[in-house]
Amino acid sequence: MYLSSEKKAEIFAKHGEVATNTGSAEGQVALFTYRIAHLTEHLKKNRKDFSTQLALQKLVGKRRGILAYLYKKDIERYRAIIKALALRDIIK
Repeated sequence: MYLSSEKKAEIFAKHGEVATNTGSAEGQVALFTYRIAHLTEHLKKNRKDFSTQLALQKLVGKRRGILAYLYKKDIERYRAIIKALALRDIIK
């Protein structure tokens, strides 16, 4: 499996405060970004996998929603996670 428990803990330890804080917005955005990158690579090889395409679109929407929340609540945390993950600033 591409996403093991150890990998999740590593992502949350790096972008959240601690590895056990899986509810932090930064950790969730980082996890979604990792999953989005994996699904994007899969879709490059399997163009007609429409169920994966739908799952990818839902993940992007969830990530965007969490980023919008961060933008509204704490702009500095938003800017930090955007910079750390090299994402485009999509909230206007």
